[in-house]
Amino acid sequence: MFLENTVNPKEQFGWIEVIAGSMFSGKTEELIRRLKRAQFAKLKVEIFKPMVDTRYDDEMVVSHDANEIRSTPVPAAANIRILADTCDVIGIDEAQFFDDEIVTVCNDLANKGVRVIVAGLDMDFKGKPFGPMPALMATAEYVTKVHAICTRTGNLANYSFRKSSNDNLVMLGEVDEYEPLSRGAFYKAKLKESVKSLEVKSQEIKVPKQHKNG
Repeated sequence: MFLENTVNPKEQFGWIEVIAGSMFSGKTEELIRRLKRAQFAKLKVEIFKPMVDTRYDDEMVVSHDANEIRSTPVPAAANIRILADTCDVIGIDEAQFFDDEIVTVCNDLANKGVRVIVAGLDMDFKGKPFGPMPALMATAEYVTKVHAICTRTGNLANYSFRKSSNDNLVMLGEVDEYEPLSRGAFYKAKLKESVKSLEVKSQEIKVPKQHKNG
């Protein structure tokens, strides 16, 4: 379990914490836990999420377990810098959906003495690093990697497998659209998809019929 850093009153700088993992791994749950502890400590806390994320609520950050905390939806990372003035702690959910400026914004806030807590998917549905998350993890003082449970093997899962054929990078969804998979299960699922795709393409190729003369 992550333990909060002891604040040195002589230190004028804050820090960045990143909570990363797959779908259904408890990222938002851990983000809410840390933010609520900061609120209990009477610190000024603000929470932000990308405006595109409206799965559960327009203004609340909500975990899959239905824990929630009020947030401010913003269209771009630059808005956070403006709205976060005078805050002690900043929470940012679904950071993978923000533009690359989120990295600069988080570092600027930390340099001004703010504790910045970021949660997001570290990989997209293809198993590739997702948006600004790699850069955030690289510049953060603390990185917590959380895991789901693989629905096929029961092992730890760190991949988010998309069940549908939608190939858009950004597609909000729940258990109907995604399932957490272990490395082995994800590899086998992607291999099965590739084989199926090749079979479909081979069926689409029609060999022209030979016509006999006369």
